[in-house]
Amino acid sequence: MCKLKNAIIATSVALLSMTAAKADNPIIQTNYTADPAPMLYDGTVYLYTSHDEDKTVRNFFTMNDWKCYSSKDMVNWTDRGTIFSYKGFSWSRGDAWAGQCIPRNGKFYYYVPVNMKNGGNAIGVAVADSPTGPFKDAIGAPLLIGYGYIDPTVYIDDDGQAYLYWGNPNLWHVKLNEDMISYDQKLGIVKEDLKDANFGYRAKKIDNRTAAYEEGPWFFKRNAKYYMLYPAGGVPEHLAYSTSNGPTGPWVYGDTIMHVIKNHGAFTNHPGYIEFKGKSYLFYHDGGLPGGGGFKRSVCIEPFNFNADGSIPLITPTSKGVVESAANVDPYQRTEAETIAWSEGLKTAQDQQKGVYVTEISNGDYIKVRSVDFGKGAKTFLASVAGKASTGTIEIRIDSKDGKLLGTLPVKTTGDDLSWKTQSCKVNAVKGVHDIFFVFKGGDGNLFNFDWWKFVAK
Repeated sequence: MCKLKNAIIATSVALLSMTAAKADNPIIQTNYTADPAPMLYDGTVYLYTSHDEDKTVRNFFTMNDWKCYSSKDMVNWTDRGTIFSYKGFSWSRGDAWAGQCIPRNGKFYYYVPVNMKNGGNAIGVAVADSPTGPFKDAIGAPLLIGYGYIDPTVYIDDDGQAYLYWGNPNLWHVKLNEDMISYDQKLGIVKEDLKDANFGYRAKKIDNRTAAYEEGPWFFKRNAKYYMLYPAGGVPEHLAYSTSNGPTGPWVYGDTIMHVIKNHGAFTNHPGYIEFKGKSYLFYHDGGLPGGGGFKRSVCIEPFNFNADGSIPLITPTSKGVVESAANVDPYQRTEAETIAWSEGLKTAQDQQKGVYVTEISNGDYIKVRSVDFGKGAKTFLASVAGKASTGTIEIRIDSKDGKLLGTLPVKTTGDDLSWKTQSCKVNAVKGVHDIFFVFKGGDGNLFNFDWWKFVAK
């Protein structure tokens, strides 16, 4: 599989410099990610994504598994690795497309669409005891089978009733049973009437295309009002929404909430929404990473405010994304190296024993971690690293890639690329809140692997 850094090399230096000079959209740079599905659980935001492979097959969507990232501040995202693959369904032949996860009764239910071995679309359910897995097939068979049965969105209402919506180019829903792996057979599968007044006007033009529902619904409730966000208008897609006073309608078309992304956009889009610490965030995807595009997409976030009447304003995609961190990072606690606000060049890998770690580190690559609160100061830097023949270093800088140098850790060989050792260096005095940049220097090739870091206070 080719590396993102190969794509970066192939892309103009001007584009890379322009991307690096701005803030932190797309929020994941070590993989191509799409179809964001945020979930709030126990004070942490878990972001589930589909995964566009670095190398496409037949110049089409090449998607084999789903990934998860987590954050406590909405700016630094920790890679939790691959959490499930279409191969986890014995009845599936591929195409791991957009899904959504939800907690209930101590379990986590992940609704995901795939293609079946005997042909056709289906929605399966994977279940886990943890938001980061491991997930496994919850039923042993599809929950739903039908043409256009993709892009499920799930919500549990205040009365405990769960609903599942899905579909392209139609929109269907079912009432899920308490077990979350079956549905109300008496009510059955309900097909929504996609009237103009409900889900967009087929004759009305937005960005020179119709305003109507297309796919990728996202269902949520806020202040007793139900919302359905969705891509609309055909190809390329913009984002729109409808609202209702009940979980099953009748729906009333709202308006466009994001126009077609013209600067580094993809021909698809996919919304997700979450409220975290009193603020609202729209998740979506574009083609903004070097080498990106319609089949190599990347998740982005924009904070926004609802209008006073509960309507959603037009939201502009930006490279800045979330400017204000929801919390500061404590540098005196162990932090996974794969906790990243922005990075360039490197990748992450997953080991069954170690978990996720940073790898494919080359000279000049770096990691940015935002809003690190040093308090009254640090004296020592610790890092867990591994390298068979390492001659590289980690420069610890603040506020920019070329900012003040706090210290330099010479990474000594550990004898093997997965033989982890904790190494340390002294750091210069630093107080208060800063962005930290770990800048990697050395010779050719993969310098070393990097698992976690922490500082020791004065």
